[in-house]
Amino acid sequence: SPYVQAMQELFRANTRSREFPAHGAKVHSVAWSCCGRRLASGSFDKTASVFLLEKDRLVKENNYRGHGDSVDQLCWHPSNPDLFVTASGDKTIRIWDVRTTKCIATVNTKGENINICWSPDGQTIAVGNKDDVVTFIDAKTHRSKAEEQFKFEVNEISWNNDNNMFFLTNGNGCINILSYPELKPIQSINAHPSNCICIKFDPMGKYFATGSADALVSLWDVDELVCVRCFSRLDWPVRTLSFSHDGKMLASASEDHFIDIAEVETGEKLWEVQCESPTFTVAWHPKRPLLAFACDDKDGKYDSSREAGTVKLFGLP
Repeated sequence: SPYVQAMQELFRANTRSREFPAHGAKVHSVAWSCCGRRLASGSFDKTASVFLLEKDRLVKENNYRGHGDSVDQLCWHPSNPDLFVTASGDKTIRIWDVRTTKCIATVNTKGENINICWSPDGQTIAVGNKDDVVTFIDAKTHRSKAEEQFKFEVNEISWNNDNNMFFLTNGNGCINILSYPELKPIQSINAHPSNCICIKFDPMGKYFATGSADALVSLWDVDELVCVRCFSRLDWPVRTLSFSHDGKMLASASEDHFIDIAEVETGEKLWEVQCESPTFTVAWHPKRPLLAFACDDKDGKYDSSREAGTVKLFGLP
């Protein structure tokens, strides 16, 4: 398609991935602010970092300290470009404001937190822990509104774009859908023969994608809840997914030493980004074809066992 050709030309001209030092240990999560001016990263080193995107590089703005354990996942407020939230194994989540560079709230939770998301209307933060409890926290009062204990392994959690359904991927290969805010089960979809790991909604509200331990990525129609197509170029469990700002590209990554970039409408391979090690997290910029990611890099120059803790950008000139 003309779109694929145009993007391939662009990536051919901007084929290098650039690295930016971010942390003293591996980076678990990267995410862009809603306006795309900032990129945040969360690390095993118990901190979050925030970068400003200049023309062709990331400039480190701040490092956010306070968590007592690894920062496993983070996300930004959907419409306020100054707020982001981090989930940590220290049994807290923290909300940060980049204008004051301070933690504006620490919310204690029951267990070690591993996944987090902010509702599209900005009112609620959902956090999941290692004991498969999902807690819904009021983003203004910072108090828990609801708590659900699930009988299965909860992997990733997400609202749909309309904010009226809540999705969970689970260890049995299912996607569980609950009504929101009632949290009543609507449907359970047998999506994959093995562990269903990650889920992402496309910005256009047409599709969502899931990644599984069977190394497949499936694309689902939001309205019909049917699988439209599968992407099968990876060989290892799919850990992370991201749709481009126009909803036309889907990046997926695993322990394979490349990130697959597919055209959503055809499933065709558009590009692959070479990596030297497994990739933990990918995130497309909210306005342009620029992909942030982080791998399990070792600092080979000096000590091959030391983690490099870098954030990478693909698609820069």
